Amino acid sequence: MAPCDEPVATERFSSFPAAVPEAGIDQAAEHATEQTQVIRPVSPGKPSLLKASGSMAIATLASRFTGFLWKLMLAWAVGTGVVNDSFMVANNLPNSIFEFLIGGVLTSVIVPVLVRAQKSDTDGGEEYIQRLLSLGAVVLGVGTVLSVVGAGFLVDLYAAGDGKSNPELATAFAFLLLPQIFFYGVSALVSAILQAKEIFSPPAWAPVVNNLVVIATLVVYYLVPGEITLNPLRMSDAHLLTLGIGVTLGVAAQAVIQIPSLLRTGFRFRWRWGWDPRLTEFGGLALWMLAYVGISQIGLMAMSKAGTTAGAWSMYNYVWLLLQLPYGVIGFSVMTAILPRMSAAAADGDNQRVIDDLSLGNRLSTVALLPISGVMTAIGVPLGLALFSIGKSAGDANTLGVALAVSSFGVLPYAITMLQMRVFYAMKDARTPTLIMVVMTVVKIPLSLAAATLGSTEAVLYALVFVNSLSFVIGWLVGEAWLRHRMGPLGSRRFLVTLGKTLVATVVGALLAWLSTQAVDALIPGSAGAGTGWVQLLVGTAVGFVAIFGLMSLLRVAELQPAIGRLTGLLRRR
Repeated sequence: MAPCDEPVATERFSSFPAAVPEAGIDQAAEHATEQTQVIRPVSPGKPSLLKASGSMAIATLASRFTGFLWKLMLAWAVGTGVVNDSFMVANNLPNSIFEFLIGGVLTSVIVPVLVRAQKSDTDGGEEYIQRLLSLGAVVLGVGTVLSVVGAGFLVDLYAAGDGKSNPELATAFAFLLLPQIFFYGVSALVSAILQAKEIFSPPAWAPVVNNLVVIATLVVYYLVPGEITLNPLRMSDAHLLTLGIGVTLGVAAQAVIQIPSLLRTGFRFRWRWGWDPRLTEFGGLALWMLAYVGISQIGLMAMSKAGTTAGAWSMYNYVWLLLQLPYGVIGFSVMTAILPRMSAAAADGDNQRVIDDLSLGNRLSTVALLPISGVMTAIGVPLGLALFSIGKSAGDANTLGVALAVSSFGVLPYAITMLQMRVFYAMKDARTPTLIMVVMTVVKIPLSLAAATLGSTEAVLYALVFVNSLSFVIGWLVGEAWLRHRMGPLGSRRFLVTLGKTLVATVVGALLAWLSTQAVDALIPGSAGAGTGWVQLLVGTAVGFVAIFGLMSLLRVAELQPAIGRLTGLLRRR
């Protein structure tokens, strides 16, 4: 069943967030952008859902690109060793604590009540919004202060105290980066209010502003003479202050840039205290969301400990960032097209429509993402050379490329797991995603601890990225079993046919892509560097995708044209 373009009914909206894996890189920066993405505008003169979704897809693409660019610039400037490892540990802390304090509860509890208040309250929900912002400011402020005071303890949870790690540097960065908690929270709250008021552009583009500020910060960092001082470590070090304060200012800009749009709606803030009884009915749901966040963080702690012990943590994060890009751009567009219809069907209790849309989402994800996964496996090393053979990261470019090739099989399972989580949330079930996360974490922790014993940085890195991708395969299988138990047959035969045809085309195309990169390497004299990597990347990508999509057409993969049409259609809408 193909999805229609009619928006969902007026009363319906997405109440629940996408499941947030223990990604480790700036989860909160774009969290607010996606949290209410399928609320349907209904007021006269407001943009349609599809137009708003298309604009958000463009904003997401810009955010992913600029976010990746600044992290790439960081690798060029400081390498992928102890400085980057320490920064990654510290920069992940605000995201983790934000999710604990307000992130999960914001999307599962506050947003749906906010939409309800705007519809039913005589003041358009203004009193509720004032109460929400007052309570949020206090919780975020207290949480931020306590986190800064306990920075050393928080770092100890995520960073190893021996091996190739530097907890002192991570703690110094944490003092400067933990204030992001408050600004992440303000950004998320204001974003939720704006999107509930059918104002989509400022929340969607705010992360881009954040990234541009950080890019400017890294230019300044590069221009500051000398190197960051590790022994002795000084909080007054110019490099430390530039990087720490500049990145935090980026998050502050993400929050501040949205406030004028809120003020233009006529809203004025005033302190207002007291509990809104409408929030009480969501108490159990909020607890499950907090449990989900807590369990995911346990898995992140295990991986972070293993990565920092071997000096592989920043490299792991770069590989994970690259693996997320296809989902962030393509998976986002597929999910945007599917979610309104699926959420409406769930609200109507129409399980068959939910199953049809889930099957469609899985098939569209397969034909869009499995070819990318195959090509990334084939060109992993050239991609690593092309991106990282510059500056201080040059020595690790080949290692990063191999790690990408080892873990690229996780791209499609990641997307399908996220879609399955959305199905449960659409059915107002936050318990099952939490239990799925328990299973994934139970698999991940012992394997991560075992990876830490492998010794060399490369071996630990390869093991960690493989374990991360494997955990999404586990999540996919467990989610499939749970959905079958809940809803019955899921149309798997049609999906398996699509998967089988796409897999055959992908294997053949990936092999041809790899052979073409070897031919380029043989034709270009000397050792491979960034130039060779880019030529291999361009040739291998072109050969791989032409072969894959050509074979998919010959094999008559039915979802090929709908997938391309969905993606190009969304990207054309402004």
